[in-house]
Amino acid sequence: MSDTTRREFLKDAALASVAITTGSIAEGERFPVAAQPGRPDTARQSVQLFWLDGEAPLVSAGVSWGVPWERGTIPRTATFNLSAGGKNLPLQTWPLAFWPDGSLKWSGFATVAPAGLAGPLTLTTLPAGVPARAALTALTVRNESKSIVVDTGALKCTIPVAGSTNLIESMTIDGRRVAGAGQLVCILQDGPDSDAEQTKAREKFLSLIKKITVEQAGPVRAVVKFEGVHKGSGSNREWLPFHLRLYFYAGQTSVRMVHTIFFDGDQEKDFIRGLGVTFSVPMREEIQNRHVRFSGDGDGLWSEPIQPLVGRAGPTRIVTDANGADVYPAQLEGLRVPNRAQMNPQGIRMVDSWAVWDDFKIVQINPTGFTIQKRTNQQSTWLFSAAGRHASGMVFAGDVSGGLGVSLKNFWQSYPAELQVQNASSDAAQLTAWMWSPEAQAMDLRHYDTRAHGLEAAYEDVQKGNSTPFGIARTSELTLWPSDAVPSKPIAAAMSKNGAAGPVLVTSPQYLHDVRAFGIWSVRDTSTPFKAAVEAGLDATLNLYIGQVDQRNWYGFWNYGDVMHSFDKPRHVWRYDLGGMAWDNSELGTDSWLWFSFLRTGRADIFRMAEAMTRHTGEVDSYHFGPMAGLGTRHGVSHWGDGAKEARIGQAAFRRYYYYLTTDERTGDVMREALQAEHSIIAFDPMREADPPRAGDEKFVARVRSGPDWLAIAGNWMTAWERTSDSQWRDKILAGMKSMEAMPYGFRTGRNMLMGFDPATGILTARDKSQGRYNLATIMGGAELMFELNLSIDDPAWKKVWADFCADSGASISLGKLQAYAYSVNKNPGLAQSAIDSLRFRISSPVLVRPPNTLAPMEDGTDTNGSSQDSLNAIAVLELCADKLPTVAPKGGDSANIAQTK
Repeated sequence: MSDTTRREFLKDAALASVAITTGSIAEGERFPVAAQPGRPDTARQSVQLFWLDGEAPLVSAGVSWGVPWERGTIPRTATFNLSAGGKNLPLQTWPLAFWPDGSLKWSGFATVAPAGLAGPLTLTTLPAGVPARAALTALTVRNESKSIVVDTGALKCTIPVAGSTNLIESMTIDGRRVAGAGQLVCILQDGPDSDAEQTKAREKFLSLIKKITVEQAGPVRAVVKFEGVHKGSGSNREWLPFHLRLYFYAGQTSVRMVHTIFFDGDQEKDFIRGLGVTFSVPMREEIQNRHVRFSGDGDGLWSEPIQPLVGRAGPTRIVTDANGADVYPAQLEGLRVPNRAQMNPQGIRMVDSWAVWDDFKIVQINPTGFTIQKRTNQQSTWLFSAAGRHASGMVFAGDVSGGLGVSLKNFWQSYPAELQVQNASSDAAQLTAWMWSPEAQAMDLRHYDTRAHGLEAAYEDVQKGNSTPFGIARTSELTLWPSDAVPSKPIAAAMSKNGAAGPVLVTSPQYLHDVRAFGIWSVRDTSTPFKAAVEAGLDATLNLYIGQVDQRNWYGFWNYGDVMHSFDKPRHVWRYDLGGMAWDNSELGTDSWLWFSFLRTGRADIFRMAEAMTRHTGEVDSYHFGPMAGLGTRHGVSHWGDGAKEARIGQAAFRRYYYYLTTDERTGDVMREALQAEHSIIAFDPMREADPPRAGDEKFVARVRSGPDWLAIAGNWMTAWERTSDSQWRDKILAGMKSMEAMPYGFRTGRNMLMGFDPATGILTARDKSQGRYNLATIMGGAELMFELNLSIDDPAWKKVWADFCADSGASISLGKLQAYAYSVNKNPGLAQSAIDSLRFRISSPVLVRPPNTLAPMEDGTDTNGSSQDSLNAIAVLELCADKLPTVAPKGGDSANIAQTK
């Protein structure tokens, strides 16, 4: 990464720059019927909230979430109250998005939920001028001369100013330091592990903070953002930029960490051998009062003192308490046991003779197994202790006076991962959460072959210089658990569960539907045989993919969250090794399919799958800086390997669901980064291969198809407009709409619907006056985007252009939902019937294949293009053609046309 590029990316990253803001960033069936309100009361509203998994948090936790509002009902100055079980809870709120009239479209909220708080929670608007209830112990952020101090009332965290290698200087509870310096660490290896006999040079890199911003400063939640790079210990090379956020909540000791790296290296030379975050943990107590804990499968916990008080003769009467009772059981619980001065002579001799374990690690090299090992010192071998399948990813190191726990979310799913404790017998242990374990082979980001295979042979569009990870990102989430004691085993298990999948508050599907959150879609409904059949097909398709993730092990640091594109039935495998057919990379709107499926059902398993997909596709499949910033990579064998780079993959529209539902600031960054697409598309013309520039095209700044290119860019603008109320983004959208209104065939004007485009103004220019067709125009989330955008844009001429296109879009995989939309406008019954007739689903049981035809028993896959589009079609048609749906159950089997029986 050049100095200029880095300066542009890290923007104003001057040493010691600290900006402090006290406000906000400018920017199914399980639900009971009583909890599904209809349209809101414009004078006073109450919205019920539910725990996503249906379970109250096991430990008290800070939680943030978003709530949508109907247009024109909630002013931006509104205040709110949150209650549960008749008690009010602390609440902080900030705007996430606005309607064109200035009213709130989405609000962000934060609270602290005590352990065991069952739902539902009730969010209520307050009369004008009445403030929301603050936390009992208000969180404060102080900007001191050499540090920022965040005080939650339970935890004091000291953060050094920019220019430091430390993210955190210390964490203290009740004046006692329980965690010391925290740093990011990267081990860079010079070359791949392909030759085991050849020694590779390695260098350690540590974080270097360039900029710190306090984005929120209480009273309930504080957010501190770090921007920086990794700096070599020997070379002084600065590379691998990172963004990192710490989240603090009033009265809480736990801290959430969201960590993002941006690859700016050379994939042919830069091989990461280890990537993690490391903390110093003070050890003040004697050896026998120090402990290490790891979480395993489920609630499983590995828990040991670094010197177990047991030997050949057993524990009885060797080390005892003041009453002569054996203290070994208490030690195993993490409770204080006698110091040496309190032991009898025999106990001292035994303690001096028993082994002291200094280093510990849990390693998940693959998605099917982990191991736990320990050793006494660096001169001695590692001792195997335990093993299992899926480690949930929590470690604690400390003594009975306090210590630190760290959880790494999606630990086993994002293998190779490792949690490590070193020097536990010294004055300060070192606790490291490795997001990429040094025990794994070095990270290899090279393309899978040295030659291209051609579109005709493999549907692979490799272009020189484009099969590069330069500019992609990867985000990890961690939870820090500072503690003033060794947490009990039940509490440690609860911490592990919270860190693996934190508490999430959501509103009901019916409420989301009624306020038109994310546009037009249907709530799950099985009230008639016809609807039940459609829902069965939707469920079967979703359940197949949820099962395939585990059966096919679609896991890994760079892979988790994505699904495969095409299935090879003769081999009974997905086409993981065939160019253009392997990883899906958002092709045909898989992100939208999963999110709309969650919105209409409230299913937690769908939310978790969609969440992982948003993290993956928004980071790994998209470019965040460099010449392709804002664009994403078309589907291929490696996520960044295909040469086609398009705005539709990197578009903000696919990320909005997660951002607005959870308020996740990193996803907000990703949506903002997507705005760069309008400039990158100048050099990376989306049709440069399929429809090369011809005479006359030189007068255009750029070329785009009305769909999917302009729709994706318009979605970026819409997102920026609603987040900021900045009219420049609205004006660009309107400029494009007005341009197409004047064209002879509106949205379908020109061969391949390809038009001239000026990013500065948003104006589109027809290349020719022919009627174009392009079957991919609206299937990359474009239809769903425009259904929602038309709720905000008051342009009758454009709405007619769009409705006319929907009624006659030409050959399109998304024909059904487009015709359904046209029917909702013009009420032509023929369009409704055609839309209903288009519904197709897998409604028979999937095929289970057994060895020796497969490696293990697993279900055959299907076609992801068809699965996502058929599902999105049905979700829209059920809503838009509700008054024309038949009631009789359809006939048919696998992939049958479900509307044959009317």
